[in-house]
Amino acid sequence: MRYVWAKPGDAEAPCVTCGAQGVLFPGGRTDDEGKIDYETKGEVYKDLVTFLKEKLGKFSENMSKQEIRFSEEQQKNQTDEVPKKEEADVICKAVSGTDKSKLEKNQINFGKSQMARRLEPSLNWRTTVDRKKRKKRSGRSGEQRAPEGRCRVRDSHGDGKEMQDRTFPHEQSAWLCLRDKEASSSVRRKISVKESQEEKRRGKLGKTRASVSSGRAQLSCKSVDKAEETISESSSESEEDEEPPDHRQEANADLPSEYWQIQKLVKYLKGGNQTATVIALCSMRDFNLAQETCQLAIRDVGGLEVLINLLDTDEVKCKIGSLKILKEISRNPQIRRNIVDLGSLPIMVNILSSPYKTLKCLAAETIANVAQFKRARRLVRQHGGITRLVALLDCAQNSVEPAQLSLYETRDVEVARCGALALWSCSKSYSNKEAIRKAGGIPLLARLLKTSHEDMLIPVVGTLQECASEENYRVAIKAERIIENLVKNLNSENEQLQEHCAMAIYQCAEDEETRDLVRLHGGLKPLASLLSNTDNKQRLAAVTGAIWKCSISKENVTKFREYKAIETLVGLLTDQPEEVLVNVVGALGECCQDYENQVIVRKCGGIQPLVNLLVGINQALLVNVTKAVGACAVEPESMVIIDRLDGVRLLWSLLKNPHPDVKASAAWALCPCIQNAKDAGEMVRSFVGGLELVVNLLKSDNKEVLSSVCAAITNIAKDQENLAVITDHGVVPLLSKLANTNNDKLRCHLAEAISRCCMWGRNRVAFGEHKAVAPLVQYLKSNDTNVHRATAQALYQLSEDPDNCITMHENGAVKLLLDMVGSPDQELQEAAAGCISNIRRLALAAEKARYN
Repeated sequence: MRYVWAKPGDAEAPCVTCGAQGVLFPGGRTDDEGKIDYETKGEVYKDLVTFLKEKLGKFSENMSKQEIRFSEEQQKNQTDEVPKKEEADVICKAVSGTDKSKLEKNQINFGKSQMARRLEPSLNWRTTVDRKKRKKRSGRSGEQRAPEGRCRVRDSHGDGKEMQDRTFPHEQSAWLCLRDKEASSSVRRKISVKESQEEKRRGKLGKTRASVSSGRAQLSCKSVDKAEETISESSSESEEDEEPPDHRQEANADLPSEYWQIQKLVKYLKGGNQTATVIALCSMRDFNLAQETCQLAIRDVGGLEVLINLLDTDEVKCKIGSLKILKEISRNPQIRRNIVDLGSLPIMVNILSSPYKTLKCLAAETIANVAQFKRARRLVRQHGGITRLVALLDCAQNSVEPAQLSLYETRDVEVARCGALALWSCSKSYSNKEAIRKAGGIPLLARLLKTSHEDMLIPVVGTLQECASEENYRVAIKAERIIENLVKNLNSENEQLQEHCAMAIYQCAEDEETRDLVRLHGGLKPLASLLSNTDNKQRLAAVTGAIWKCSISKENVTKFREYKAIETLVGLLTDQPEEVLVNVVGALGECCQDYENQVIVRKCGGIQPLVNLLVGINQALLVNVTKAVGACAVEPESMVIIDRLDGVRLLWSLLKNPHPDVKASAAWALCPCIQNAKDAGEMVRSFVGGLELVVNLLKSDNKEVLSSVCAAITNIAKDQENLAVITDHGVVPLLSKLANTNNDKLRCHLAEAISRCCMWGRNRVAFGEHKAVAPLVQYLKSNDTNVHRATAQALYQLSEDPDNCITMHENGAVKLLLDMVGSPDQELQEAAAGCISNIRRLALAAEKARYN
């Protein structure tokens, strides 16, 4: 039994009693004493609507108008049966079994009792922006609504501070505040005037936008059968203007029915109460949200705003449902950008501090999906998300086997896993890497790395892999002894875990100490064994990358030769993606620094595929393959094969490459080719314009290019004819301009080139005239023995000219050279002694001439 206080707009407020027999009048609670009068003193009406029509003239007049409108629209839409059927299918998915039975019953009796329905106001789940838009529309359509039909409802935050007037259809002209025990089945509504107008307007829009109007027409057709609409309480608020679909949906005539069904569910989601909201969320999750069509359906109808608004409520179930949907659809790049634009990241970051572990997990996973672009990662950091995500890693149980975990411990592990997953996405930014380190993330990641939970290990290793690109992290990784656990997990059966461990080793192995740790902990053998499985290309790229970096140490190269890794690498030179080839060729380039491995590569037929790769365009691949070919050219038999395959010409052509690294690597590779070719002089001259190209590279600003070109000129100048040619191309003044450098590597090769070029014509004099002698003397103050040797040899050649001897003596070369005469390096001894001898002979000759 219900006691209802009805307050009409054109009469005094009566008190009625609603019971199983009907509506009794008068009766109920009295005004003066506040007691309940149970005695029936008047006629019994079958329902409240009948009573109000009988007693209130204004209500009866409005209801009559409503019946006429409904009858006209019902006749208009009788021919449209298919949309009704589709609508019924959607509603059947969105309601429970009990609601279905009641819905079917109401559909049968709808024509008889359509005016006797009771409506229940529900919580408003809309954003403030949506409420402002509705108020504007309410103002425009106010003439078509009864002025009495308003009900005050609390806003969705439930704080009671903000109240909102919401206008209901005319059958709620009286101020009815009803509470029903079965909220999910009692929410009903009928068609309104605004719905009819919107349907007509959408029909007009359909002439110009056929693809959009087809979907909107289906959404409008659901307004005909009011018994099917059990989610929204107000037709004027649920039927809103929508933004047109994205340009990718222009040809949406072939869109599946799920697209329209999801859009209908979103409409119910906008206007429903708590129970209806949860039902709509659950129904929405029944669809395959991994499909782009379903994802765009949610966005196109404004579902993202509603889902994000739900995150800012106090209803845990609604938050969970919303986050589960956002987690799925945020895998779409465009959707995740829309989510960020709507300001959802600060809300998700706040949820990370929630006491509910499920909410923490879902929020962290959603952040992991959203933080795939720079702006999103920056927002997470700016709102304190990094610190909160690091706090999620503090999992108490970290060494227990998965089978031994309790439910509580399992949830803790899941929270830590989701936190690591989000940090993995955020760690792609340098600033976020620093934030993770400052928040104490490295020790927590190191502790989680000791667990046996593979699902946990993958994001943990992935985060370490991203962060290991920074020197600070590599130092911390060594300090926390993480390398040992990375090597241990290489033996895991999980391919993804193996991939990330190998990639982490690849990042960390830039440091010599780390390479030694990998060898000491037995990591080289599993890396070599993983080369045999070539199906997983991503893992293969990570493994070959780790082998490449580890091969920088000679001790590791010896181990790889024992494990037959060289032969396997040669077999990977064909039919592999570029990311694999870059690492394979890089590893061979390091391994072929050893003569035995050069022979292995030649015997395994690796020279030809290496030469074939010289015609590629990938910069990193060209850098590595030129180094590998140059290393193989040291072995005479391999050089014969390279020359026969026209490999030297291909190397020379790479000197024209626009990338400085490729130029430098090609010039370095030419040095052993020229040294080991049978007729090197003739081979070099056979390349039209080749010598001029080399000389012009001395004008480069790149120190590595200059060093490599000077080394190449040193080998080219061994042939007198070639030396004469490059002299004509102006090699002397260009070399002289480079003399004032502080780079020891460039100093060494520049001094060698000057030494060789002095052996033609009057080049010795020319170097003195271009003021190259005095800077060379300063090279003797370097700490590099190689620089001392090359400089002493250059000064020895230059000292054949008297003017150069005077310049050396004036710049203090004698004292510096005297110290080097006692060097254990025999070549340095001879060059220093020869230079001093030439200077001394000149001094004696000058003294003798003065006395004579």
